[in-house]
Amino acid sequence: MSRSTADNCFVSLIQRDPESNKADHGTLAILGGSPGMVGAAVLSARCALYSGTGRVLIVRLSLKDGFVLDPIAPEIMVIDVHSQASRPITTWLMGPGLGTSDEAAQALRSLMSCNLPLVLDADALNLIAQDPSLARQCARRRAPTVITPHPGEAGRLLNSSAQQIQANRVATAVQLSQQLNAITVLKGHRTLIASADGTLHENMTGNAALACAGTGDVLAGLIGALIAQGCSPMQAACHGVRLHGEAAEHLTKRLGGMIGITAGELIPEIRTLLNQALPTWSAHPEN
Repeated sequence: MSRSTADNCFVSLIQRDPESNKADHGTLAILGGSPGMVGAAVLSARCALYSGTGRVLIVRLSLKDGFVLDPIAPEIMVIDVHSQASRPITTWLMGPGLGTSDEAAQALRSLMSCNLPLVLDADALNLIAQDPSLARQCARRRAPTVITPHPGEAGRLLNSSAQQIQANRVATAVQLSQQLNAITVLKGHRTLIASADGTLHENMTGNAALACAGTGDVLAGLIGALIAQGCSPMQAACHGVRLHGEAAEHLTKRLGGMIGITAGELIPEIRTLLNQALPTWSAHPEN
């Protein structure tokens, strides 16, 4: 991705019009956060908020367990799936902590028909792997779709093993993009970003500090946030992966090692990097 494309993406995020308001910076809705897995959706939502999204919603299948507020980030709205239709949503993220129940599959099927950019992660990918009709629905979408599988999820989507995926990462990323008509972010060491036309980017940032629970939820929230604020899906995927990795590198350097870094610690680091990105981005080597 060219320097000018990167600059244009971040100019739109950082050099904000003094007359702008929250509606000008997008609304990201996150379908997920089922009981016992609320933390996944919260991590995605916090990252989206810290990455500059004007409004962030967690859309849950049910509110019966009482979770309606994140005390760390009370700005995040929590609603049930039946209340989302009237909201001015600009981008959807589906999957963090969603679960694989029949109700989750029904909600995914319904919301995938929307004409909005869509990021699919975690259980959304597992549901698609289980149901060929959902895969066909994804492939027919006209609005942009980004999928963010780790090797295990990629293996389930292609009826393969994680070991086979790792041995053929480039072919896997391109195949998934073509099969699902999506931009694929195949996570792992040197994450790959592929599109259905065969375009491929290899990310060079990050380290083993990212090998802990929740970091994928943070990345999905970051990519969704960038799309909601005006980046193209490919820009959002490439820059999101890059920033996510850089956040891990900065934390590792500051804390003196990789052990014990948590997904939540990445989020304020990403905010700092975003605010520094405009004057420094052109100094970084290309992916």
